[in-house]
Amino acid sequence: MHRHAHRILKADPVMAALIKAAGPCKLGQRENHEPFEALARAIAHQQLHGAAARNILGRLVALFAPQSFPSPQQLLDAADAQLRSVGFSFSKIAALKDLARKTLDGTVPPAAELHALTDLEIIERLTSVRGIGRWTVEMMLMFQLERRDVLPVDDFGVRNGFRLAYGLRAMPTPRALAEFGARWKPYRSIASWYLWRAVDLSRLARLPPCQTRPPRIATAKPRAKKKKKKKTKSVNRRASR
Repeated sequence: MHRHAHRILKADPVMAALIKAAGPCKLGQRENHEPFEALARAIAHQQLHGAAARNILGRLVALFAPQSFPSPQQLLDAADAQLRSVGFSFSKIAALKDLARKTLDGTVPPAAELHALTDLEIIERLTSVRGIGRWTVEMMLMFQLERRDVLPVDDFGVRNGFRLAYGLRAMPTPRALAEFGARWKPYRSIASWYLWRAVDLSRLARLPPCQTRPPRIATAKPRAKKKKKKKTKSVNRRASR
C-alpha cells in the first residue's frame, strides 16, 4: 500500500525528495483502545506534559482496580471529589462525564461500529463531546483507525513541516494547506507523516533544500508583538513645589 502511495506522492518533486530523505513510511497504529477510553485518555493529556497526564491516568485506574480502565457508567457515577483527588480539573471532569454520557447514549459508538463510519461522520459525532476537538479525532483516525487520507491542517508540526520542505517564509494557513494537499489524495495521512519527518530532518540538518519555486499560497501573518508601555515616574507635586 505504501508503495502505491509513494507513486502518488512522488508526482510532487518536493515530496519525492522528502520521501527519499526520510525513507519508508512507518505510520502505524499507536494504541488499540475502545473510543471511550481513547478519548478519555486524550482529555487527560490536554494541556499537560505527558508524564503528568500518565500519572493522573494511573491514579484514575487505581480507583477502579482491578479493571484496566473505568467503564462509562462508573465514570459517570464517580463523585467529582474522587476525580479531583486524582488530579483532574473541574473542566476535565465535565468533559469526561459528557464523554461517558455520549458513550452510553450511542453518540460515541464502540470501535466495531466506528469502523463502518466515514471520516467526516466520525469527526462530526466525536467533536460533539465537550473538550474534544477536530485535531484529537484526526489523530484517532490516523493512529487507531488507520485511515490513510487524513490531513490535519491545524497541526503545528504538519504546517511547520510544509513550511520547511517547500521553502516558505511563513506558515501556510490551514485552508491553503488543505487546498494544496488535495494533490496527495487518497494518501494524505502518509503525506502528513512525511511532513512531520521534515521537521525532524531539519533539526538534523538533513532536510533536502526545496528545488522548486515555493508555492504561491496564503500564509499566516506573524502576530504583531505588543509594544511595552514605557513606565513613567510619577512626580510628587508637593515635593516639586
